[in-house]
Amino acid sequence: MAHKLDVLGLFDNEYRDDGFRTCSVTGLEVHRSVDNHVKLFGLTAVVALLYGGIFAFTVAMTRWEVIGLLGADAFYTHLSLHAWNLLIFWMVFMEVAILYVGGPMVLGRRLPLTRIAKAGWAVMVGGAVLVNYAIWTTEAPNEAPLLTAYVPMPISPLFYAGACVFILGTVVAALPFFVSMWREKRENPGKTLPLVSFAAFVTSIIAVEALVGGLLAFGPALLWRLELIQWWDAAWYRQMYWIIGHGTQQINLVAMIAVWYFLTHVVAGAEVVSEKVSRTAFILYLFFINLGAAHHLLSDPAVSTGWRIWNTSYAFYGATFASLIHAFAIPAGIEAGRRKRGKGGGLFGWLTSAPWSNPVFSSTIFSIILFGFLGGITGVMMGQLQLNMTWHNTFATVGHFHGTVVLGTTVAFMGLAFFVIRTMFMRQYVSERLASIQPFFYSAAMGVAVLMMMYVGILYGIPRRTSEVVENIPGTEFSLSAASPLFAIFGIFALLAIVGGVLFVLVAVGSLVFGDRVENGDNADLIADGGLGMAQDPDDPVHAYEMRGTFVLCLIFLAAFVITYLLNWYLLTQLWSIGA
Repeated sequence: MAHKLDVLGLFDNEYRDDGFRTCSVTGLEVHRSVDNHVKLFGLTAVVALLYGGIFAFTVAMTRWEVIGLLGADAFYTHLSLHAWNLLIFWMVFMEVAILYVGGPMVLGRRLPLTRIAKAGWAVMVGGAVLVNYAIWTTEAPNEAPLLTAYVPMPISPLFYAGACVFILGTVVAALPFFVSMWREKRENPGKTLPLVSFAAFVTSIIAVEALVGGLLAFGPALLWRLELIQWWDAAWYRQMYWIIGHGTQQINLVAMIAVWYFLTHVVAGAEVVSEKVSRTAFILYLFFINLGAAHHLLSDPAVSTGWRIWNTSYAFYGATFASLIHAFAIPAGIEAGRRKRGKGGGLFGWLTSAPWSNPVFSSTIFSIILFGFLGGITGVMMGQLQLNMTWHNTFATVGHFHGTVVLGTTVAFMGLAFFVIRTMFMRQYVSERLASIQPFFYSAAMGVAVLMMMYVGILYGIPRRTSEVVENIPGTEFSLSAASPLFAIFGIFALLAIVGGVLFVLVAVGSLVFGDRVENGDNADLIADGGLGMAQDPDDPVHAYEMRGTFVLCLIFLAAFVITYLLNWYLLTQLWSIGA
């Protein structure tokens, strides 16, 4: 029976007397407590996506100087609201939901400490509201913080307070996940966690590291702004800040890869090629991924040469190697799994025969491809000590993290949201056609916009933080007007990408409000090719099937990697005339 406040019946499913139900798609035993809290955090994330998306329009139409929508002061406020709502709140609320999916749901357990989970959600919402209020009401001499609220910049104390509250709320919301994992291991000593649960556990450890770093940065900064301490060391602040500033993006990355493994298995029939290798890659992330934050400080005078060389070489390669493992393991798992089901004719028949009209599948695959080619490769470029000089604080940097966070994580999370609408909210899409089109439309438009960001940053050195550059750089006569044509392309495709984002919200919210309720058997189209029953021999080992299509795709990726790497080094050499 639905709660009296649940007027739309969104939290109402049919459960057995023990509170569990059997998911007709995954076959998992799902408890009511897991269902409801995944929905709660997922819905909140979509609200943050909608709110931050509004500022995507104002920001993009300002940077496209033909429109020039906002002045310099308003631009930075809108940019800060856009960044905090999309880069932090949309992501983190979704990631708590993913912890509940990867933990108690995959393990077939109920969510423990549900009051703690609700309290964590309430505190997170309070922190998010406070951060938004602080940014929106910023007045001189205070400045909007964006994502680099460096001490000693004058930032509102309310912002630091809101950030601390949000971080504490996230830690509280994660507690039921940790308790669930602890109980699972205590009741099943020696039993290995499923890969998705293992990935979620690694994600949670990286998250705790990032959140503690955030408290060590924002906490003292708050005391300094309240004048309870007289000064705060700016170099120490920057080190601590980037533990969370970039660490939150590493949480996004690992959570996104966990979603890749989960959804490709469920809707595409993927199998894990080697559990040990995939788990090893996640462990490499555990030790090395957060060191990727170093690229933000490579131009910082406060760090030593040894520190730079260590973080941009030996440590950095550990995380890159882990990503390359996943880059092979996931498509190889899809290919082997689909060939096992008789869906693998020719070199790429396993891919062309895939359920591309299913938005869960297409979102996941676009996320894998676009993250790899646009976000992943450019991340390695920026992490190099020398190449970082051509990327640092240019619009290309913005292109990179739109390649990772938007084309990678956001597109993957959109796929997960489409999946949750059908399997947890038990609603049909309000329009199957619009749901099928949305991942193609959004990914294509945002892909072009991201490429333009990178081009104007790398080729012209367009700065990332100013509202206008092509017509006028304040305080200089230097002209960047040659970048205008590329900015026009950027503006048009940014608008189209925003339309694609609006389409996602309309389909998601419209499905929840107006979608028909899913009845028994209605979700059969989500199950990969009818399930394992179609496999010629379900017991065949995965290595009995060839993966030559994946091998060719990996060669293409490697070629793109090498060409991009060499091109960036060529552009770097053009900065100086050596020997002239």
